[in-house]
Amino acid sequence: MAKKKIERALSSQATEEDRELEASLRPLRFAEYVGQTRITDNLKVFVEAARRRQEALDHVLFCGPPGLGKTTLAHVIARELGVDLVPASGPAIERKGDLAGILTNLKDRDVLFIDEVHRLPTVVEENLYPAMEDFTFDYLVGEGPAARNLRLNLPHFTLVGATTRTGLLSSPLRDRFGVVCRLEFYPPEDLARIVQRSARILKVELDPEATLEISRRARGTPRVANRLLRRLRDFAQVLSDGRVTLEVAREGLARLEVDPLGLDRMDHRILTTIIDKFDGGPVGIEAIAAAVSEERETLEDVYEPFLLQEGLLQRTPRGRLATRRAFEHLKRSPPRGQPPLL
Repeated sequence: MAKKKIERALSSQATEEDRELEASLRPLRFAEYVGQTRITDNLKVFVEAARRRQEALDHVLFCGPPGLGKTTLAHVIARELGVDLVPASGPAIERKGDLAGILTNLKDRDVLFIDEVHRLPTVVEENLYPAMEDFTFDYLVGEGPAARNLRLNLPHFTLVGATTRTGLLSSPLRDRFGVVCRLEFYPPEDLARIVQRSARILKVELDPEATLEISRRARGTPRVANRLLRRLRDFAQVLSDGRVTLEVAREGLARLEVDPLGLDRMDHRILTTIIDKFDGGPVGIEAIAAAVSEERETLEDVYEPFLLQEGLLQRTPRGRLATRRAFEHLKRSPPRGQPPLL
């Protein structure tokens, strides 16, 4: 009976609900933002200087794996400047006219946030250059001999770009950002503070031991930590009295297939594929993607950064290689004659 209740509780989760909860947990000010101290300390100075001068903040680029707070920092910057934030997505801006519509509706000092900015089409990206530098937009009106160029003056705005793949950004676009910030994975102590804050907002009773357990298994990512907290809240309501204890946390995380290092089922599939099917590597990323039935981009953007950070995977000129730590964690013996890297 309890198992059926759990399955119903988990199956009733809605993506829309998760998005709304994530938005409600998002910090709105620098004072509420936890972690990335080196970055936020500098941003506070840049934002305060722009606010005092009543000028637009210089364009900002946030780089790093998904879930580390790039979108949140864009919202914080807009709130601290006292201006509106206009969200957009690189893949959604398909034509020059789409970009023109967004830019001409901005107000002075507004923040334009473009997520996945590396996925902007080339023709759109090239028209973004004069907008970023000179705050102008050239638009061709008419066709053939009667065509003429119409130059639109734009308000002085701040472009905040977010990317998970810095290497795919063209040099001309990257060089036009005055502030470039690379977000790093969070240490467990910062994640513990984030989990405690989220628990207060969600009104979840959370034991200190459970907080540490979540923070250790959250892959160094606030988004993952908040997701695990919401799911453990479900387990606590069904299995217990609503309080997330260490016992409830461990049982819930085991059911979610999140191991003590924070590895989930796909992480295990990637590592076991390299070890069992390719003798620990080296093996190309395309072969791994085919073996686990996942897109190469997803592996490179979502899974590999954490595996590399934890020393479970190595990138070599010949391909991916499972490390000694990966063999030990999965309780595998290294192949004879091919000891894994330290």
